Amino acid sequence: MIAYFSMEVGLEAGIPTYAGGLGMLAGDTIRSAADLHVPMVAVTLLHRKGYFYQRLDPRGCQIEEAAEWVVEDFLTEMPQRACVLLEGRVVAIRCWKYTVTGVGGGEVPVYLLDSDLPENSDWDRTLTHHLYGGDPLYRLCQEAILGIGGVRMLRALGYENVARYHMNEGHASLLTLELLDEEAHKAGRSSVSHSDVEAVRKICIFTTHTPVPAGHDQFPIELMNRVLGPRRDFLDMHDALCVALVRRILQRPDPFADFEQVVHSGTIFNLTFLALNLSGYVNGVAKRHGEISRLLFAGYAIDAITNGVHAVTWTSPPFRNLYDRHIPGWRLDNFSLRAALSIPKQEIWEAHGQAKQKLIQSVNRQSNAGMSQDHLTLGFARRVTAYKRADLLFSDLERLRRIATAVGPFQVVFAGKAHPQDQPGKELITRIFRARDALKPQVRVAYLEGYDMELARDLTAGVDVWLNTPEPPLEASGTSGMKAALNGVPSLSVLDGWWIEGHLEGKTGWSIGDDSRGTGVRRDGTRDADSLYEKLENVLLPLFTRDREGFLDVMMHAIAINGSFFNTQRMVQQYVLNAYFR
Repeated sequence: MIAYFSMEVGLEAGIPTYAGGLGMLAGDTIRSAADLHVPMVAVTLLHRKGYFYQRLDPRGCQIEEAAEWVVEDFLTEMPQRACVLLEGRVVAIRCWKYTVTGVGGGEVPVYLLDSDLPENSDWDRTLTHHLYGGDPLYRLCQEAILGIGGVRMLRALGYENVARYHMNEGHASLLTLELLDEEAHKAGRSSVSHSDVEAVRKICIFTTHTPVPAGHDQFPIELMNRVLGPRRDFLDMHDALCVALVRRILQRPDPFADFEQVVHSGTIFNLTFLALNLSGYVNGVAKRHGEISRLLFAGYAIDAITNGVHAVTWTSPPFRNLYDRHIPGWRLDNFSLRAALSIPKQEIWEAHGQAKQKLIQSVNRQSNAGMSQDHLTLGFARRVTAYKRADLLFSDLERLRRIATAVGPFQVVFAGKAHPQDQPGKELITRIFRARDALKPQVRVAYLEGYDMELARDLTAGVDVWLNTPEPPLEASGTSGMKAALNGVPSLSVLDGWWIEGHLEGKTGWSIGDDSRGTGVRRDGTRDADSLYEKLENVLLPLFTRDREGFLDVMMHAIAINGSFFNTQRMVQQYVLNAYFR
């Protein structure tokens, strides 16, 4: 049995227990595990108030509201109970069950932990309410519930013989402390030994998802001891190996700093280093991300398994029907999508037209943008934060107007949420709104509020080209372009994350800028914008407006090459071989 832990999981649009790509990846992983009959159980938090419900005012200022949903409409409460000790208080936990059923009938149960119980204090009842909310104390208590409470809940549910614990990012890494305690208890010891550490390493797997510092949770040692108790202070351990282990998980001010400097300067407990030290298998989420992670965390063996998406979930109904007719069995064998090259081009275009019509009608209803189904439509939708450079397209508004006037009309659809505490991300949205107003009427731009799983499906299927503009090497993987590829939508993207592997110029899509790997040069936004405009003006628009056959060739290769490979069916098979049953 594999126990899969993730702070967020995207199960369905009506269950707002996800914020973005990490949760979507978790949900797709679980769905493919069910398809492949991989014995798995998943653990996450309930998030009664969700991440947040997004509203945008006329200027693009983001307004956050609690996401209201009725838990009982989607989940089944389980009778089992567990508890954790936080700041010396006993916090009771229950769980709710959601069953994911795969294409072939396989099932994966997902247990969502909930501290909203009458026996808990008012504050403790809120600990599982908000995804990525609150201050460091709130976050640490949440992560103790997920990791420590999650293991205890599995035991209460009868899961005693778990072969592997898979931590999807460092939020769940406190589960390793509970496993260490279990090992010591089984041996009748009051403290952790070298053999306990090695036993836990053998059964733990850690997937790191980002080189961005904010993505790695870290807390003052004093707060760790306050919340988890002084028995959790690893520096009191007498076992030499355990002391060395703790010294390595102290946060480094410089990831490339000398190890001895790190030992003497660290006062911050980094959960990523906890997971790194107590996992027998560690991986990044794309080949390039594996390289970056080995540089950031020098001395650790870090593999790479490139992310994917769940093919059936992210393929729009028109393309599902098309594949069912021409590629029988694609739902159970995603690799067979390579046969998309043999589908008649006209049928590809008709399926795309249906998906695009649905999107454009929805955009016009919501935004009154007056978009046309005949115009080249670019799509950009993801978490809004500075390094993703959502406004790179608007670096030169006059040039965009000239392109639209001289070469052909185009339009752009945006969506995405900024974290409530990410002020630069919020300002990005307002800049896009200003650009939208300034570009009228030559270029029509719409920004759709309330980005969720359902809107993501419509966007990745309904646009003509998927745009992605991160600052390398900060895009660990990215998955939205993979979803687009399943629907015959090619990418126009900076060479980072998965696109380094999926990009074949003019075949599966197009690159923005050059491959800067190994140059040590910081990315120049002006040059990237120039490259984007050059591709739009001289390649994409002429191809779309004057060479339909050529554009269809790219669409079909996006499906056959990228859709057939960048899926969680292939990804889960790699985890099975490399990590789960190694």
